[in-house]
Amino acid sequence: MTGPGTTETTAATTTDTTTDGATYTTTDSAAGRTEPRPRFHDLIAAEWIKMWSLRSTPWAFAVSALLVVAINTNAAVADHNNWPGYPQGIKELFVPIWAMRDAFTIGGAMVLMLAAASIGALTVVGEYGTGQIRTTFAAVPARRSVLAAKTVVVTAVTTVLGAVAAVTSFAVTQAILSGRHVGLPFDHPGAARVMVASALLAPVCALVGMGVAALIRHTATTIVGLTLLLLVLPSLLNEGRHWTASLLHALPQGAWAELVTVGDSPVPVAHPTTIAGSWLVYGLWSLVAVVIALVAVHHRDPAP
Repeated sequence: MTGPGTTETTAATTTDTTTDGATYTTTDSAAGRTEPRPRFHDLIAAEWIKMWSLRSTPWAFAVSALLVVAINTNAAVADHNNWPGYPQGIKELFVPIWAMRDAFTIGGAMVLMLAAASIGALTVVGEYGTGQIRTTFAAVPARRSVLAAKTVVVTAVTTVLGAVAAVTSFAVTQAILSGRHVGLPFDHPGAARVMVASALLAPVCALVGMGVAALIRHTATTIVGLTLLLLVLPSLLNEGRHWTASLLHALPQGAWAELVTVGDSPVPVAHPTTIAGSWLVYGLWSLVAVVIALVAVHHRDPAP
């Protein structure tokens, strides 16, 4: 009821359920105030701000890239210094096989894999550890949309990290080897594949890190698990038997090793894989990791 000289204000409440399963309630008052649903590019911006608001983030990327380039450079310097003592057989095989190995060594790849996987994992497990994930999901109930935004940001920044490390490593190492007239140009057959494969190794491992973190949700255990999966397991496998070779080729490190191999190997390979199959391994690991993270985040309680 309203009395004389009074005005009755009405409000309409609207409940909207998204395809992500989240429910938003908006109130339209007579003043016309509404609570808009967050747009996806707003979520991306929020994830970007969260990542770069930490002082350690720029340092983590810079140190990781420098360490990868330093490891690869060290290999090129060693070959440059040892070149006069190499037997003729090695010198004949050096271009392109060994020169390409110096462009991105297994040591550099392992550092890049662990760094990228840790960055991807921390974007997820870091929020669980601090309890910020509850605030995030309270503000944006669409959990899968939040994780999709994280995926976009992590993929973008780690791709840049991988590209910087790969291109810089190739340029520096081949410039050093040119002092012995065995350096390769950027347009050498297979050089582009080596750089692209090395660059994309970073986002692939970062997405794997996100998937493992969404399942485990504990920082130390997640990092240990990623180390075992990405670094230790491949070192325990070899190509001597068909099943071990198949498992090795199905891992990111094994796929990368095939993609960066240029030239005919002087040693016969008992169970070879293919370039197309190795690219497929990259894609499948990324896809499966994202699906696991989406399912885990959507169906599990935010509390660790």
